[in-house]
Amino acid sequence: MATYETEIHTGGGGWQPDEPLTLTLANRTDVVPENGAPSTGTTVSWSGDAGNGTVTFFDNGSSFQGTAQFPNEGPVGYRGTRVD
Repeated sequence: MATYETEIHTGGGGWQPDEPLTLTLANRTDVVPENGAPSTGTTVSWSGDAGNGTVTFFDNGSSFQGTAQFPNEGPVGYRGTRVD
């Protein structure tokens, strides 16, 4: 599991704080270790009623960059820094 402080980037507004993102992913093996973060180059995509996005992790999972789109909004830049 890993938690990230996130920011969104809108066209004219620059980077603005957004809600924290917490990841827990496991299948046959841990994608996100119980006490860790995704490895560099891991890409996560999601889609659902709450929005969609794609992010790629860097620096041993300490940060990510990508895009997201939330309900009734246009696509935005999306980035985060690991806090837990």
